[in-house]
Amino acid sequence: MRDYQTQLEKLRKDAAECALIRDLATDKAKQELFGRLADHLSVLADQVEAAMHERKTAR
Repeated sequence: MRDYQTQLEKLRKDAAECALIRDLATDKAKQELFGRLADHLSVLADQVEAAMHERKTAR
C-alpha cells in the first residue's frame, strides 16, 4: 500500500508542476501541452487512489 501512496503523491506533485508551467508559459503550444499533461496526470492519480480504495475494501 505504501507504493501506491508514494506513486499517488508523485503524480499529484507532477500534475501541480505541469499546471504551474502551463500558467507561466507565454507560448500557446506550451500552455496546451502542459495543460494536457496536468489533466492526464490528475486522471492517473485518481485511478491510483481508486485502486488504493478498492484494495482497502477488499480486505
